[in-house]
Amino acid sequence: MIVQSLPASDLQNALDLVLRVFMQFEAPEYPPEGVETFRAFLKNPEAISALHLFGAYEGDSLVGVLATRGEDGSHIALFFVETAWQGRGVGRALFAAAYERCQGGRMTVNASPYAKAIYERLGFTAVTGEQLTDGIRFIPMVCEITRPAR
Repeated sequence: MIVQSLPASDLQNALDLVLRVFMQFEAPEYPPEGVETFRAFLKNPEAISALHLFGAYEGDSLVGVLATRGEDGSHIALFFVETAWQGRGVGRALFAAAYERCQGGRMTVNASPYAKAIYERLGFTAVTGEQLTDGIRFIPMVCEITRPAR
């Protein structure tokens, strides 16, 4: 498996993967307003262009996507792995690439309730309890960036 910055030519493929996995795992737990809010985000070119996307590839197949936001890459905005590839290290490899690129002292994420345990395994801790904004359910979480002294 290879993790790299997502080529622009694969953007639509990545957004399709994100929506497909979202609809399977997240949408059933969201009110209709939240599903529409998420879909609108994926269709917003300005919002998407503000992201740095990483893709995980097995051969020619895109099997996972992670996107960060912010000049320093410190906020995870999207993190989705194809169903058949979950539990096989794809998410951990995507996170490692984003972690290495992050220029800040910590990373943040608004984790869905479904993904909270996944983020905890990656070193994130909840900042507050579950929130609800525009139908999107999330738990604000943070992970301190630790790098060896140079």
